Amino acid sequence: MNLLNRDNLHGYQKFSVGFIEEHPCSAIFLDCGCGKTIITLTAVNDLLFDSFDVHKVLVVCPLRVGMVWKNETQKWSHLKLLNLSVAIGTLAERKAALARNADITIINRENVDWLVENGGFDYDMVVIDELSSFKNHTAKRFKALMKVRPWVRRIVGLTGTPSSNGLMDLWAEFRLLDMGERLGKFITRYRECYFMPDKRSGQQVFSYRPRAGAEDEIYRRISDITISMKCTDHLKMPELISSQYEVILSDDERKQYERLKCELAVTLSAGEITVANAAALTNKLSQLANGAIYDDAKHIIEFHSRKLDALEDIIESANGNPLLVAYWFKHDLERIAKRFEVREIKTSKDITEWNAGKIPVALIHPASAGHGLNLQSGGSTLVWFGLTWSLELYQQTNARLWRQGQTSGTVVIQHIIAKGTIDERVLRALSQKELTQNALIDAVKAEV
Repeated sequence: MNLLNRDNLHGYQKFSVGFIEEHPCSAIFLDCGCGKTIITLTAVNDLLFDSFDVHKVLVVCPLRVGMVWKNETQKWSHLKLLNLSVAIGTLAERKAALARNADITIINRENVDWLVENGGFDYDMVVIDELSSFKNHTAKRFKALMKVRPWVRRIVGLTGTPSSNGLMDLWAEFRLLDMGERLGKFITRYRECYFMPDKRSGQQVFSYRPRAGAEDEIYRRISDITISMKCTDHLKMPELISSQYEVILSDDERKQYERLKCELAVTLSAGEITVANAAALTNKLSQLANGAIYDDAKHIIEFHSRKLDALEDIIESANGNPLLVAYWFKHDLERIAKRFEVREIKTSKDITEWNAGKIPVALIHPASAGHGLNLQSGGSTLVWFGLTWSLELYQQTNARLWRQGQTSGTVVIQHIIAKGTIDERVLRALSQKELTQNALIDAVKAEV
């Protein structure tokens, strides 16, 4: 196996390496597929063995991405001195990994609290892979890292989706990075300075919107430690085509859908469905749009097969070319698997065989596809059977195929949409959130 060397890094990657080395606290916002892992490993390698500026590094990452970091070191000759230990798994496995006293220890974010509370934290550099997973300042993982943050000399936050649900996400992320220097030490103060109440009921505020000029001011404050880049700016990316396959409900199906929407209750042939609140209503409406729903007894009631019919048309028109299908509800998975010969991507073997072209139709859930999976060798068409409200999961799932290394000249993202249903609203919301996030990324985009 011919190893890559440092000269194989792209210009923007070398720039990013230098930025991390020059900034003890840095936020690196790079599109999926831009090589955040090799950039960071190269910078860490320099800091460990050239400048001797750090001595022990902790990488916090999603559970399924841990081995991606270790595997990356085996592809590059200049990383041969790095000693990595993956502290993921059972308690015994984690303790054994920590006992190796490696240069870099990799741990999944769910175990950060365990690491800190058990007195095992002695790292002078922390890398947070997917900084956006620390946007909740009340989460255990956030509080745990904040306890030890004063003793961390260097910290790097990596993500391609810094503000997937709006600018409010940024406070916790930067509170962790710079301990409140740029956006303040308190979330209430951040809200007061940059936002005003949007949707509310009496004294209860459900959402906030940025004040006039707030976005530019937030971007200005974080720009000195932040760089962002898009793959399309620096890499030859395949053409991305996004399309919609509309299905139409019958008059009777439309009436039942509207009744549930208006009355929060509906009786279908097999059972009663009631909804407790508006939040639960959106979930139930999404289920109906997809073609099945859980009744009050948790039984699956099939409502229509229009999306399944559409998926059949898409599979037939693919003429044997592999398709990756994203589903959201468990009953989506069951109904698709019952009708078609499919295989769910869950294990490393599934990933290998998909990339080898051995799986004609693969199913994947966005929550498990979100980060770190390289699926671009297996196909170039992704079908969204059911959508997610999460922009982060939506973008990351799309990026499993639309990324560097995709051999097809075109990647197709096809959305099966039930016309006149909540599907249209979800797709519109994803588009609007993307505008907010793109504004952030453009504002701090590095000129390389």
